[in-house]
Amino acid sequence: MALATGIIDRIRSHRTQLGLAIRVTVAATAAYAIATALHLLLPLWAVLTSLIVTQMSVGRSLKATRDYLLGTIGGALYGGAIAVLIPYSSEAGLLGLLVLSVAPLAFIAAINPSLSAATVTAVIVLLVPTMHHSDPMASAIDRVSEVSVGAVTGLLVSFLVLPSRAVRQIRASAARLLELIADAFTELLAGLTRGRDNDALHRIQDGIGAALVDLNATGSEAERERAARLSHGPDTGPLLRTILRLRHDVVMIGRATVVPLPAEVQTRLAAPLTEVATVIARFLRAAADAMREGAGAPPIHPVHLALQHYAEAVASVRQEGLIRGQPADTAERFFALGFSLEQMHQNLGDLDRVVGEWSEAAADKRAPVAE
Repeated sequence: MALATGIIDRIRSHRTQLGLAIRVTVAATAAYAIATALHLLLPLWAVLTSLIVTQMSVGRSLKATRDYLLGTIGGALYGGAIAVLIPYSSEAGLLGLLVLSVAPLAFIAAINPSLSAATVTAVIVLLVPTMHHSDPMASAIDRVSEVSVGAVTGLLVSFLVLPSRAVRQIRASAARLLELIADAFTELLAGLTRGRDNDALHRIQDGIGAALVDLNATGSEAERERAARLSHGPDTGPLLRTILRLRHDVVMIGRATVVPLPAEVQTRLAAPLTEVATVIARFLRAAADAMREGAGAPPIHPVHLALQHYAEAVASVRQEGLIRGQPADTAERFFALGFSLEQMHQNLGDLDRVVGEWSEAAADKRAPVAE
């Protein structure tokens, strides 16, 4: 029973990936069956296209389908026109046409990567007739037909078979990023009193950067779904901007905590800094759990209270002149830390509001009411 439970839990933790595997399998099988039934010349291209356009989310599938179809149609038209308008009778002539087909389309694809399929399609349209002794325009039509079958099949499967919405995925991505920010924040403030493991911090910071790239990509997919009226999630902009600002706060705090505070200042600020680190990290992790579950935002009052205690301790340190006589860079980092924490305080308030907007209760209010 324990083994079965463990397997089920592991499958549930990867249900998004499992859903993608099922969709890809169904899309490839359906594309081959349809291409064969239509007697297309090369069903292989229909199958490969269905694999390309069947993505992790519906929003990503929409983009992949649009890009691949546009690239294929453009490449087929250009490659077919080259083959028809510039006849050749030797291998050298074919080589010249190949250069003429590839060079401009490769340049366009370098400028706009979404049209990268155009180069491949032009080469296929140009070379396949030499192997099958067919007409170039017939080759172009076959290529567009094969890709269209694969693209439409993959897109329909993405909509109908265990569809995965980017709006749901953005919850998991945002939650993971908030947890990474909490880890980095804890490590940074700990460095003010006990030193810092720079290797561990670099790994965390690198993970935050990679997670932020993934979150932005998922946000674009979610907005594409919203524009196509495929989902009714909230605007992703405020969530992305808030998390990006929190990331900037962590970077600024990192610069302000390069070296530990002076010993006497450490003694006075150790307790309030520990409280700030504990409370803010707890709030960030609770916000991450709320994002995953669609729950309401966690209480933010402890954050206000902890930062108030820290501000009072800082005021006492300044009043007693403990910063006077310190090197200029030490004083600068001390005040930069206070400014960065105040900025983070404001951004945590925004996070509190944004997490509330992404709660299930807020989603129910946004959902259209059937008449």
